[in-house]
Amino acid sequence: MAAAAAAAAAAAHMADVSWKMLELRARSKRSGSIYEPLKSINLPKPEGESLWDKLDHYYRIVKSTLLPHQSPTTGLFPTKTYGDNRKAKVHDSLYCAACAWALALAYRRIDDDKGRTHELEHSAIKCMRGILYCYMRQADKVQQFKQDPKPSECLHSVFSAHTGDEVFSHKEYGHLQINAVSLFLLYLVEMISSGLQIIYNTDEVSFIQNLVFCVERAYRVPDFGVWERGSKYNNGSPELHSSSVGVAKAALEAINGFNLFGNQGCSWSVIFVDFDAHNRNRQTLCSLLPRESRSHNTDAALLPCLSYPAFALDDEVLFSQTLDKVMRKLKGKYGFKRFLRDGYRTALEDKTRRYYKPAEIKLFDGIECEFPLFFIFMIIDGVFRGNPAQVKEYQDLLDPLLQHTSEGCPVVPKYYYVPADFVELEKKNPGSQKRFPSNNGRDGKFFLWGQAVYIIAKLLADKLVSPKDIDPIGRYVPPQDQRNVSMRFSNQGPLENDLVVHVALIAESQRLQVFLNTYGIQTQTPQQVEPIQIWAQKELVKAYFHLGVNDKLGLSGRPDRPIGCLGTSKIYRILGKTVVCYSIIFDLSDFYMSQDVMMLIDDIKNALQFIKQYWKMHGRPLFVVLIREDNIRGSRFNPILDMLAAFRKGIVGGVKVHVDRVQTLISGAVVEQLDFLRITETEEAPVFKSLEELDLPKHSKVKRQSSTPNASELEQQPDVNINDWKNKSTYEILQKLNDCNCLASQALLLSILLKREGPNFITKEGTVAEHIERIYRRAGSKKLWLVLRYSAAFAQKFSSSIAPHITTLLVHGKQVTLGAFGQEEEVISNPLSPGVIKNIIYEKCHLQDEREAVVQQELVIHVGWIISNSPELFSGMLKIRIGWIIHAMKYELKIRAGDMPAKDLYQMSPSEVKQLLLDILQPQQQGRSWLNRRQIDGSLNRTPAGFYDRVWQILERTPNGLIVAGKFLPQQPTLSDMTMYEMNFSLLVEDMLQYIDQPEYRQIIVELLMVISVILERNPELEFQDKVDLDKVVQEAFHDFQKDHSSPKGAEKQDDMTAFYNTQPTGKKGTCSYLSKAVITLLLEGEMKPNNDDPCTIS
Repeated sequence: MAAAAAAAAAAAHMADVSWKMLELRARSKRSGSIYEPLKSINLPKPEGESLWDKLDHYYRIVKSTLLPHQSPTTGLFPTKTYGDNRKAKVHDSLYCAACAWALALAYRRIDDDKGRTHELEHSAIKCMRGILYCYMRQADKVQQFKQDPKPSECLHSVFSAHTGDEVFSHKEYGHLQINAVSLFLLYLVEMISSGLQIIYNTDEVSFIQNLVFCVERAYRVPDFGVWERGSKYNNGSPELHSSSVGVAKAALEAINGFNLFGNQGCSWSVIFVDFDAHNRNRQTLCSLLPRESRSHNTDAALLPCLSYPAFALDDEVLFSQTLDKVMRKLKGKYGFKRFLRDGYRTALEDKTRRYYKPAEIKLFDGIECEFPLFFIFMIIDGVFRGNPAQVKEYQDLLDPLLQHTSEGCPVVPKYYYVPADFVELEKKNPGSQKRFPSNNGRDGKFFLWGQAVYIIAKLLADKLVSPKDIDPIGRYVPPQDQRNVSMRFSNQGPLENDLVVHVALIAESQRLQVFLNTYGIQTQTPQQVEPIQIWAQKELVKAYFHLGVNDKLGLSGRPDRPIGCLGTSKIYRILGKTVVCYSIIFDLSDFYMSQDVMMLIDDIKNALQFIKQYWKMHGRPLFVVLIREDNIRGSRFNPILDMLAAFRKGIVGGVKVHVDRVQTLISGAVVEQLDFLRITETEEAPVFKSLEELDLPKHSKVKRQSSTPNASELEQQPDVNINDWKNKSTYEILQKLNDCNCLASQALLLSILLKREGPNFITKEGTVAEHIERIYRRAGSKKLWLVLRYSAAFAQKFSSSIAPHITTLLVHGKQVTLGAFGQEEEVISNPLSPGVIKNIIYEKCHLQDEREAVVQQELVIHVGWIISNSPELFSGMLKIRIGWIIHAMKYELKIRAGDMPAKDLYQMSPSEVKQLLLDILQPQQQGRSWLNRRQIDGSLNRTPAGFYDRVWQILERTPNGLIVAGKFLPQQPTLSDMTMYEMNFSLLVEDMLQYIDQPEYRQIIVELLMVISVILERNPELEFQDKVDLDKVVQEAFHDFQKDHSSPKGAEKQDDMTAFYNTQPTGKKGTCSYLSKAVITLLLEGEMKPNNDDPCTIS
């Protein structure tokens, strides 16, 4: 035994000596240049290699397969490594730069590296600066895009590898790829953090700041995504992609407060991120996931978003859910599919056309190309998460897929495809056919993105670099360590938040302070907090105008965007001043909702709840409560006093608060240094307006009763009928206007003059427009809500917060429709500018009743706040139809009134309207009639869980489609174009149901579709032969119902379905039993499909 062991040891020693000798010979043949790759990759590698040998192995691979393709002029890497007309994609070049950088980090562990660290680092730097050079040549696009993010104004994603010139116009290529710009920012921060110098001067700093302004809006900008095709249907339409929003979120977190000059930087090379914009990206990502977009139910692009390099998600449950879906749907033997029905480079794809035809994607079902690249991402993910089993699993899957060059270098094929001859066999038996690689390296074709990520994965797996090396800023934080992360607010995760919000109570005058003091409420005045200044958020916006300004590049500063609740909860140092800000909710608004003090109280509670939920920074938020004298007049005083007492007790709306003096609270707050406001001696300092104390006698009495309580309904009613006056002469209307004391009547008469004579027509009290404005002010002081709404509508008032609230609804995965009930509606599925929204509201809502235009604005604001704090109230509601919700509220008022006249919605205060909305959004109370329930649920467009999936299953068994209210939903191309779980199909079903004009009837149709689904599920041998007219099925069910409930007096009311609507769904005589009978009758009219599992079959 001993002799055998000695012989084995001697053999091993000889092999090692042989290896060393061969290596020595190979080295001696070199000309001495450190840039010449070795040709000894095929040599057998003994165990116990030195660190130099291990790194040398990967260096040679990089020198053979990656660096030879880097452009010597721009530093970019081409997507195609053959031919002369080479184009470079920003996205692919970034991964190539990351590979060179990762290998350079590994070489830092060797003292005598023969210049390789320098070579590799500067290869990465050259590429990053090459991208920066290409981007900066398009500074004019950045300037336009940050103001109005249109695809035609975006930064390009593809450039000439040799010159950096543009190679495609926006019409020829989907350049709008937020993920590419975001990934550039992310790698920029990672590389600079490791010690590389990439940014050289202030021009470049200001340009990067402007890129941040563009990326901040990722949550509202549909783009073409990683695959440059946008929608799954490849028809040229962009979408909001989780992968793009996620990488944008990660980039914003990484670059916030980062110094682009590294350790040698100073205050003016620091980048600023709008915390509220970051938070919107965060919310959007969480609401989109586990989907990739409306058309992509899942996508392999989510892997680099959720894992290396972005690590965009800090919710472990949602991460697991999303990753599990990617694995289940896309994983194959040869890699991951990009997404389902992806036609890219399949044998059936027509490569001469840029776009697909409708329903063409069905052709690619089951034969999608599989990309080994994503096995590599899973290896990297396993290393970061400390999961060696995952690393081994994917290494074992990857190894057989690798090709090799003639020199023996491993080559990652871009994809594996099914050849044309085997397509039909593969479709019949998925996974049965052998796939072939797209490239093998021996033909000079390399997939550089794959090569780069492969090297990074191998360096990590072989422990030549650690996760901390290639992620120096700590993007990935293990769940157990998340609580202790310093200043990585993004990675705090969804841990239980027991935040205490610091609150400063500011009275606008000493007189008000003395008055509140008599009730035990301690406040400060603006003078008492000096030298600290109190600013409105719009002054802070003015300060940020100076951020990122660069005249040489034609770049202005931060766009005119409001600062949200999170941003105003920090303390700012600006030009030597210490500044605290009050939230936008305390701004004096021209919209009448600010006249309702209960709304202000609600807004304060909502803002505190929002801050508690989303504040993720170390240091506590400082929330400034500004109390104005107008807030405590008349009936407003007691509610305000109750709220202030709650502040003193330490709990407001379920949020813990701590009230103290501003000077005391500053020590625990987050301080933001706005050092970009550098003023030289020759420059004139910008002027900012701080909150000034009202100059009133300190001991004079606060006029509390100058405002009356809410006016009676009688006082609000007009005493003229507008229809009687429409045809009367202008002279008669002016006479009546002069004689009339009722504000509501004056408003109606002025509306006639406004339409007939125009806003500049002169009345006794100035122009028509001025007269309406005067009525608006008087009605506001008297709390005449009906008159306020009339005059606001006639003056076309518009709330500045409508656009942000609509964006909030879209962020939560909803669509919004504006327009009166029973009239044409405008569907909003992407964020719009305030001007466009105002036009929609006054065009669509002004037709039947002018007041509808302003009440719809109220509803948008209410719904926006409610969905932010209680999104569960909107479950099952894919479309928020504002006009239909108002109809539901009016119906609820009728129910409550019983036999008495219903309360007029337009006479209610905004806070009462909000409470009514909250009441109808609650799950319907027991004891209500089924008619009432169906009216409300139908108006809210509520659907049961799994409803849209069930409609898909029905459509699979209905070859000739479904029709309801004249709207046809065909089986084809619907099933060919879409997949069961995608959002676009759900929206298509909603489009079909949208044409139903009665809420209760809509709800019966929803119940019918659920019934059909259950019947088909239990009877797999049945399917519909003809087009299914849902209206006819309901009519059949109703006729059967009438037979069972016929009465002698019922003949004259044959079409009245009220009794049917008022019948419970379940039970022997429930609506479902009648609907079921009608469905089965229709099914049995057709032929049955043979079923091998049929127990009745005799064989």
